[in-house]
Order: sequence, then C-alpha cells, then structure tokens
Amino acid sequence: MSEVPQAAAPEGPGGRLDLEDWSRPVVGVLGGLGPAATSVFLDVLIRATVAGTDQEHLDLLVSQHSTTPDRTAGILEPGAPDPGPVIVRDAVMLQRAGVDLLVLPCNTAHHYARQVEAATTIPLLSIVETTARAAVQRAQGEPVAVFATEGNIHAEVYQDAIRAHGGTPLVPDRTVQDDINHLIYGQVKAGAPVDTALFDACTDRMIARGASVAVLGCTELSVVYDQHGYRGDQRLVDSLTELARITVLRAGKELTELFR
Repeated sequence: MSEVPQAAAPEGPGGRLDLEDWSRPVVGVLGGLGPAATSVFLDVLIRATVAGTDQEHLDLLVSQHSTTPDRTAGILEPGAPDPGPVIVRDAVMLQRAGVDLLVLPCNTAHHYARQVEAATTIPLLSIVETTARAAVQRAQGEPVAVFATEGNIHAEVYQDAIRAHGGTPLVPDRTVQDDINHLIYGQVKAGAPVDTALFDACTDRMIARGASVAVLGCTELSVVYDQHGYRGDQRLVDSLTELARITVLRAGKELTELFR
C-alpha cells in the first residue's frame, strides 16, 4: 500500500514557510443541534467577517452530528438518551483534529458545557454568557424575557446567566411557552413554514408584561430572526448572532459593520 503524502505547510515569497498563515486559529463547530441552526450560524459567520478573499475568512472544522439525542428530552425525561457523551465525543474529536477553540451553536446543549470543558483543554466559547451579557446591557435595568426550549427553561440556563450579569429574567407563562415550543418544534425543526405573526405575538406579550428585550435563547428562533426580517429589531437579542460575534473576534478577525 502506498504511503499517503503529508500536506506541506503553505509557502510564502521565495519558497519560505509562511508561518503566520499556517498558525491561524481553527474553530471547531459542534453542530447539528439542530442542522438548520448550524447552517445559519455558518452563514452568519461569513457575513460577520471582514474579508476580501476566500483566504481571509475563518478556518472551521464542523461536526454536523444531527443524530445527537434530543437535548430537551435528555434534561426533562428520565431514561431518555443522554446527549452529553455524544457532544463530548465530538468535542474531543475536534480537538484531536487540531482546532484551537470550540463553539456550540445550541443553547439547550449548554447544559452539557461543563462535561465538554472537563474533557478538553481548549476554550469553549459560551453562547449563553455572551448573549446574557448583551441582553442585560441592552435592557438597562429592565427585565429580560427568555425565549427557549422547555429543557433550557427548566435547567434555568439563561435565568442564571442573566442574574449573574445583574439582570432580571422574565420567563413566559404557559400559553406563550406553548407558542414558542410550536415555533421551535412544529415549524423550524419540522421544516414547516414559520408563522411570523405568532412570533410577533409572543414578543408583544412579553414586552407588555414588562420586558425591555427578549433573548432568542434557542437557535431555531435564530433561524426565524435571520431569515424572516427581524435582524436589527432592538427588542430582540439573538444568541446565534452573539456567538458569531465573539467567534469572529476570538479568531482574530474584524466584524463587518452590520455585526458591530
């Protein structure tokens, strides 16, 4: 059997090794949770990065592990398949492949972030921490509504993070949460048309209850935000956008004007 040739490091002028390019950070994306949200995240990363050529964009390795067990079921249902070990294995795989930092574009999966951090030695950028910080800053002392999955709400992922940053979380009542669940599972995850009037009504009801802003703490809601004309709505703090911002900056790149 012939030996597979090893890839050579890129060469600069005069055939010298261009170590600056060779040492650029590689971002590992723990994706597939869900697939549409990961696709939007990758697209947002491209739009958020100042780049004049292909080579000026971020280097990524993406694990699109769509068969990872459901995160909400793993939190709420005794005996349900545990997604934690699957997410951890993917993180270890990406680290062994040579990535320099990890991102997890799924809010509910943040419940398993400590397991990932315990099994790896590279940074895991937190979608929850960066989003909670941005939301509390924008709310300026007013309550922050939390739109998320049942599992995320039950584990108080965003409630704890918002309090840690000095804010006041406001959780939807049963009727609003049922509507949020339908948007997430019955529409975006199911590939069905999105009822934007329902999305607007959920936001309006939480603002009427006293919220200054609403955190889109589920990346399926980020799909709605990005693809249905909500980008720039100051009532909404989108978690996928905030994760993209911190990813671009931590990778040493500049944000485009739209994402500053």
